[in-house]
Amino acid sequence: MARAQIGLYGLGTMGSALALNLAQQGLDVALANREVEVFEPFLAEAGALSERLHPHATLESFVADLDVPRIVLFMIPSGPPMDEMIARIAPLLAPGDMIVDAGNADFHDTRRRSAALAKKGLDLVGMGVSGGEEGARNGPSMMVGATTDSWARLQPILERIAARYEGDPCVARLGPDGAGHFVKTVHNGIEYADMQMIAEVYSLLRFGTGRSPTEIGALFSAWNGGALRSYLLEITSDILQSSDPVTGHPAVDVIKDSAGQKGTGRWTVIEALRLGQSASTIEAAVGARSWSAEKDTRQAAEAILGGARLALGLSPEVLADALKAGRILAHAQGFRLLTAASREYQWSLDLARIAEIWRAGCIIRSALLNDLADALRADGAGEPQGHLILAPAIAEDLAASVPALREVVAAAVHAGHALPSLSAALAWYDSMRQGFGTANLIQAQRDVFGRHGFERLGQEGRFHGPWWG
Repeated sequence: MARAQIGLYGLGTMGSALALNLAQQGLDVALANREVEVFEPFLAEAGALSERLHPHATLESFVADLDVPRIVLFMIPSGPPMDEMIARIAPLLAPGDMIVDAGNADFHDTRRRSAALAKKGLDLVGMGVSGGEEGARNGPSMMVGATTDSWARLQPILERIAARYEGDPCVARLGPDGAGHFVKTVHNGIEYADMQMIAEVYSLLRFGTGRSPTEIGALFSAWNGGALRSYLLEITSDILQSSDPVTGHPAVDVIKDSAGQKGTGRWTVIEALRLGQSASTIEAAVGARSWSAEKDTRQAAEAILGGARLALGLSPEVLADALKAGRILAHAQGFRLLTAASREYQWSLDLARIAEIWRAGCIIRSALLNDLADALRADGAGEPQGHLILAPAIAEDLAASVPALREVVAAAVHAGHALPSLSAALAWYDSMRQGFGTANLIQAQRDVFGRHGFERLGQEGRFHGPWWG
């Protein structure tokens, strides 16, 4: 007789934490994993919760242990591994059963898989999960792409295990097929930009003002008590005030300055370009990680080109305001991308709800998301005039904080400090506030070398310039 309300395949870091969360919320969970030897230590770690965790050595017994209609959640690497597992498990399922892909999947793959499985009567749910191991264990933020019927079945389960912000579960159905995975991709892109901007401010404080990591950590901790409050700033404060037990040096100083990435930031940039949008702050953050990987080249370049960074006279208050402005602009670019994708794929994304479910559980949770959610709600769950930066409250915040961003970027440029994301944010802001730009010259150039034609002010149709006679 079936015992489990849900099945979970994949007992890596995230899968194990999610299984324990499900069990703690009173759900019986069938478990499967490629390597069955993980079951024994995992169940030992689960303690009393192991009574609700039911491991299976084969897919057949795993599926047989599930209540019908079945829900099978996969927490495995995206790409070919997910295609392989769908091919293996689909023949064991029946019409009306559901497969939940909770990995960081490319939303194009999710849309393809959803269409293919629908022909077999199976539902595919693409679910973005944010919060890392801690979030998966104690309450993640979850972004769901599903049919309304699938969501009706999943909602009671997911709301039980989700993070909560003032009682509101941080999970929602955002649209069909790939909507959830797309929103998670943009979430991760914003995460890249947020991390990079914090690192840039750290760099200015460390190499421009001569503060120690411990001093900067204490400053970040103070900032975290105000408008800049965020999970990422909180953990950065803790990192900078930690010492390496081997050397006694600040922990950050013994870590190689070469950052890794799993690809979701690049996906965000790629999709922005496909949709004709700007994600320049995110692109700069992705680029900065790529440049960081070229450490040998950077060391050689320092010897040849010179790597001096001059002292700066920037106050902590100015740096805090600059970081605030940069973060607002990075989020605004992310929400603009969500708007473009919603229109392109007819998802009808509720942007205010997205901001709300990011307020707890996820990596980019912050006080700023309250302000963004309020601004979006004030415009009826749509982006104000197509852009968050035009929402009255957000425009007011930018008016107060952008002067500091301008001061910081200008000072850093003169002193030789690199600020890829903060400078990209300022360039985008200045571009967007120019009612008359310079694209007219570019259109003329295109007409000269390619006879592409151009639009004239106040006239319909396409025209050519006098250079064509």
